[in-house]
Amino acid sequence: MASFYGSEQTASGEVTSPTGLTAAHRTLPFGTMVLVTNVHNGKSVIVRINDRGPFKRDRIIDMSLAAARELDMIDSGITLVSVERQ
Repeated sequence: MASFYGSEQTASGEVTSPTGLTAAHRTLPFGTMVLVTNVHNGKSVIVRINDRGPFKRDRIIDMSLAAARELDMIDSGITLVSVERQ
């Protein structure tokens, strides 16, 4: 499962922009590029890991608002995704 979040300071020291294609992951190194695909509609986006999280057990990745828009998941808030390291 994936969710999204708004602007805030990240664990890498960056300030997350709602227009940036970035994400939070528990273990992947900062700077890692990943392909995230919405399993329900097939839409995909490549994001750069720049934060730690998510902190809810059932979620694997938290994405910026811009990335969530690309996946068409704004209305649902969360969605089932596949994540592939690039």
